[in-house]
Amino acid sequence: MRENSMAATDNRAGVHLDEAEEVILLHRLLKLTNRLMAPFSVHLSNRHKISINEFRLLMTIGALGRTASHEVADLTGVNAMSISRAVATLQKHGRIVVERDENNKRRKWLRLSEEGKRLYEIMRPQTGTVAHYLFGKLEKTELEGFAIIVERLIERLDAEDENGNSVFLERTKPAE
Repeated sequence: MRENSMAATDNRAGVHLDEAEEVILLHRLLKLTNRLMAPFSVHLSNRHKISINEFRLLMTIGALGRTASHEVADLTGVNAMSISRAVATLQKHGRIVVERDENNKRRKWLRLSEEGKRLYEIMRPQTGTVAHYLFGKLEKTELEGFAIIVERLIERLDAEDENGNSVFLERTKPAE
C-alpha cells in the first residue's frame, strides 16, 4: 500500500494510509475474523450445539476457573446482553453453574459444571490447533509486533470519555 505524504489528523499520527486504503484494510481484517470462525462453525458448533458466544464464555470460564459475566464481557469484547443470553443457555443445558456471591448479592459467579468441564476439555485443543495454524509460520518478531498492534487497537476501541461513554461509538456515529 502506498504512503500518504500528508500528515494524519484526528489522533491518527503515524497512519500512512488514505481513507480508501484504511477501508480496504478494515475489510481485510473482517475477512480474517470470518475465516477464523470457520473451524468453530465446521467442527464444533453443530456437533456440540453451541453458539460462538456460548463457546467464548465456556472457554473463558474454563481458563479462569470462576468469573463473573462482566469480567467475561471485558475480556472478550462481547456485549453484556449477548453474555447474558449465553449464560442463560449454558446454564439451561447444564454446562455452567451460576452462584450468587455471598459478599455482593448483585454479583453472580460463573463456573463450569461437570458437563461444561467435559466440553471444555474436548474443545480446548481445537483452540490451540487454530492458533498454531494461524501463527505457526510467523517469525517471533512478527508475532510480537502483531501482538502490540492488537493491544493498541483494543485499547483504542475500549477508550471511554470522562462520562464513561465509548469514544469509538461516539466518533463513529452515522450523520443524522
